Amino acid sequence: MVYRALERLLAFFLLIFFLPLLGILYIVVRLDSKGPFLFLQLRAGEGGKPFWMYKIRTMIQNAESFKFQVSRLNEADGPVFKIKNDPRYTRVGKLLSHVAIDEMPQLMNIIEGNMSFVGPRPLPLVEAKKVPKKYTTRFSVMPGMTSSWVIAGAHELSFKKWMELDCQYAKNKNILGDITILLKTIGVVGRMTFRYW
Repeated sequence: MVYRALERLLAFFLLIFFLPLLGILYIVVRLDSKGPFLFLQLRAGEGGKPFWMYKIRTMIQNAESFKFQVSRLNEADGPVFKIKNDPRYTRVGKLLSHVAIDEMPQLMNIIEGNMSFVGPRPLPLVEAKKVPKKYTTRFSVMPGMTSSWVIAGAHELSFKKWMELDCQYAKNKNILGDITILLKTIGVVGRMTFRYW
């Protein structure tokens, strides 16, 4: 498919363009806390197929093993786990997560062919398996770096609204819609960055 080929090509050039920034972030993240630069997690892709999603590590080493200890702080309803100000964040990680820079390595996922620029955000396998069957339409398309959920308010939305937005996107996916979501995402990230500073 031409669209997918163009996405992968664009992701490749963006990754090359951002390599100097990634190099700087590598040094900063490694100096800030113990642990690897990248965080890999099994996520559910198109059709529920598992794949390794890449992120810049924003939390303490082995943060997943401390998930139970912070479970009482979960702010999301439904079978998902979200904490806006997760205490497991490192000093640098909190900033990177807030302005979404930690998602940059997912350009590699696009190049590998298991993610797209736009699509439902991929859920961890454990959470994906708990999603009610009426929302399985969200898994019929490739997951993305950004989505209609992101531009609609993300943490402020209920699980039900989140899933409905994903299913609506999957049913009506088109190039113009993807471009619109990408442009709105740039605006959202810009506002988040401005508010942080």
